[in-house]
Amino acid sequence: MALAGQQQAQNPTSTTSNTTPSAEFVFPKSYHFPPFFSPQPTALTRQAQLKKWSVFIQRYCQHHRIFQIQLIDVLDSPLFHNSTLKKRLSLKDAKAVIDYMVSKDGDERAEWLGPEKSAAWIWWRKPEEWANVIANWVDETGQKGTVLTLYELVQGETTEKQDFYAMDMDVLRKCLGTLVKKGKAQVFGTDDQQGVKFF
Repeated sequence: MALAGQQQAQNPTSTTSNTTPSAEFVFPKSYHFPPFFSPQPTALTRQAQLKKWSVFIQRYCQHHRIFQIQLIDVLDSPLFHNSTLKKRLSLKDAKAVIDYMVSKDGDERAEWLGPEKSAAWIWWRKPEEWANVIANWVDETGQKGTVLTLYELVQGETTEKQDFYAMDMDVLRKCLGTLVKKGKAQVFGTDDQQGVKFF
């Protein structure tokens, strides 16, 4: 679902945080050259192009704290459309970029949300990387043995200055799943009233 008005242009997805970016996003130099928006003909230049797109998408999503994109919604956003150049990625080319990000060559920096490939997680931090951030916070604040609701973890006063504050709940569950597998956490309760205990 697209967001309305200016917010849609800046945060083109329904899974963003409520935090406001501290500065305007700086687009990479390649974004201002028309060839960036057209698939390059040789394998070597295409690989380099896909890598640049991956880095750009990760940085853009990190700046705006976007965790998930709906491709149909973002095609007209600054992420895939340079209105000054009047150049954009087609849906096919956008899917090719995300396919690259999903692959091992793309360092698995994205994950499709289904076989139809209409939406994807963008891992500017992978779930295991987020899990490490949360685990470090647990250690630093003496939260081991404490039970917190998932809401408290990402919306509580004690986490307001943390990078995981206002995190998408589905991303949080993936991160906590990583900690559960390592024996560092236990998640319990129903979906809307889930809690977590750290070890």
